[in-house]
Amino acid sequence: MKILLAVDGSKNSLAAVDCLIEHAGWYREKPVVELLTVHAPLPKLPNFRKVVSKAQIDRYYQEEGETCLAAARTRLERSGISHEARVLVGPTAETIVKHAKDTSCDLICVGTRGMTELGQALQGSTATKVVHIPPLPVLLVK
Repeated sequence: MKILLAVDGSKNSLAAVDCLIEHAGWYREKPVVELLTVHAPLPKLPNFRKVVSKAQIDRYYQEEGETCLAAARTRLERSGISHEARVLVGPTAETIVKHAKDTSCDLICVGTRGMTELGQALQGSTATKVVHIPPLPVLLVK
């Protein structure tokens, strides 16, 4: 089974990592994990590219992404679960779902922030959006 595990470095996303590790025995074979963090694109400001190069922006995305992935990678490595880690840039929920489809994942696993229904209605939730977009199962971990 191939599982896309989306993390952002928060304790909620690490709860999803721990849940996946704890329940890895539920599957016939040890799962293969696509470990993913998605960085929202920087706003496009006038003349921004004149002072900041594409290489600098790409390095920023990569460094921030690696920070978000670090704890999840460590936990997966300790548990012996194979994984491929990636940092992508784009609208979070849509990028998670697209990557899951592009890499033929069987399941998407994400942590939730445990917001109230009112909070989700006002702000929107990446986890809520991820649940409603894909035609594949989504496991939300609280």
